[in-house]
Amino acid sequence: MNRFTILNSIPMVIVTSFVIVLVLGVLVIWPKYQDFVDFGGKVEAKKSELQYNEEYFQELEEIKEKLEEKKEEVAKIDSALPDKMSLPPVFDFVQEISSESGLIFKSLSPFVVSYSEEFPEIQKIRFTIVLSGTYSSFKSFLAALEKSARMIEVENISFSSEGEEPLIFSLRLKVYSY
Repeated sequence: MNRFTILNSIPMVIVTSFVIVLVLGVLVIWPKYQDFVDFGGKVEAKKSELQYNEEYFQELEEIKEKLEEKKEEVAKIDSALPDKMSLPPVFDFVQEISSESGLIFKSLSPFVVSYSEEFPEIQKIRFTIVLSGTYSSFKSFLAALEKSARMIEVENISFSSEGEEPLIFSLRLKVYSY
């Protein structure tokens, strides 16, 4: 081969090599570069998500600490709206308050359980009690019901007398629970 032929083929080899490198760059390296850029974007998104979660958990921790400080108040709320309504404790509670107030517990109607229209997860339990005693004892009973932590609502009160004393009081009560 002649030296002139080899010198003439060098530019052709350079151009061909350049074209091959360019094609390989476009076909192989460019997609990898795009993947790298996308991965960087995903990393940034995960970093911001992680930061948001850290702030959220920090907030939850602060709320937990505040709730720990107010344990007594939370316990009162739990007793006002218990998770599960057990009727015997309600009956015992009403009977205890009536006897402490100086009233005689006469009777109890059957309990009627329904759900609140506004808050379907809250149960309403209605029942009627009949008590006997003096008017001042009855006022004391109502005051004790009002001061109690339980959510007890007096829907209706009626009373009658068979002479002077004792009066007969009939109360329709409503108790709430989850």
